[in-house]
Order: sequence, then C-alpha cells, then structure tokens
Amino acid sequence: MTRRRLAQELGVVAGFENPRAPLEQYHTPPDLAAHIVHVADLQGDIEGRTVVDLGSGTGMLALGAALRGPERVVGVELDPAPLSTARKNERKVAARPDVSWIRGDATRAPLCLDDATVLMNPPFGAQTGNEHADRAFLQTASAIARVSYSVHNEGSREFVEAFADDEGGEVTHAFAAEFDLPRQFEFHDSESSTLTAEVFRIVWR
Repeated sequence: MTRRRLAQELGVVAGFENPRAPLEQYHTPPDLAAHIVHVADLQGDIEGRTVVDLGSGTGMLALGAALRGPERVVGVELDPAPLSTARKNERKVAARPDVSWIRGDATRAPLCLDDATVLMNPPFGAQTGNEHADRAFLQTASAIARVSYSVHNEGSREFVEAFADDEGGEVTHAFAAEFDLPRQFEFHDSESSTLTAEVFRIVWR
C-alpha cells in the first residue's frame, strides 16, 4: 500500500465528537498519519512488530499501523469517549490484526514492554497547567520502546535531541509537517489555522 493509498484508507477515521481543550485533543490528519506510518514501515519499524499508539485519541496512528502488517497494535487513551470512537473507526478500516484499546494514562507506562514501536501525537503543552506534556510522553516511550515517532511543536528539535540524549536515545530522522486545524475551542480566533510541527524518530538503547 502506497502512502497516498494509506491516507485514503484513513480518511474514514472520525475525529473527536467533543474535544477537550485541557487534553489538547486534535484530530491527527490522515496525510500526516500516513506519512509517519509510511516512514516507520520503510525503516522496518512496523511489519511484524508490536506498535503502541500513546494518547491514541480516536485511533488514527494505531489504525494506520494496523494496515501495514504489525504483529499487534495497542492504543492507549485516557479519555473513554474517543476510545469508543476508535473502536468504531477500527470497524470502518477493517484492519488486521485487531487493535487492543486500553484506557490508561500514557504518561504512566501502563504496559510491560521494552521493544515496541511507539507512534504518538502527544499534547504540545500549549495549555496553562499542561506545560511540557510532550516530555512525559517521551519518558514513557523511552521506557517501553525500541524506537518511537512523535509529533512536536515547531522549534522542538533541540529539546527532543537533548531529552533523547539524556535517556540514552538518538534522533535519527526529523521532518516538518503542516496541517490545518479547524476552530473547535472558544479561545480559537479564526475558523481554521495552519499548524507547523516537527516529527522525530528516536532509537532508544
């Protein structure tokens, strides 16, 4: 399956019905998810492996990975509402293998693994009281993953590289990503905005 075809397959994945601002719940665009999964697959990080989507939301990254031949896929999400949507999305995508959806805090390593491939679009920490939220997600990834792919706010490379170095990891790939965000919270000033982000692949030792 090509990257373009994968994005088309993921186009049926529904987003958040009632997104929660404190959790920074934004729908990961199909094109971005397809790009991340495609790169991970080319690096040998999907097929035959255990893939974990931390903060899986409605399942975009988990379902993208499930379409690329992993051994198993696990989605971890704190909020029960998007987990319910994720299960419905799984039926739409009809991916194999089935995805295990776990309600849990992605920042507290609810899994006993050390060689997973982690895919995640964590909160950037843009909300008051939620600063450095992506750091906690990276901490979990460093504990359970052999390799991780994560989306961060633009200008995060120095932070991500320093964190990885401190935890015995190494950033091997980085690429920019842009996606449109519709107005979904009261504090948004415009009907839509374009978010510039960065994606990092980290190998953990």
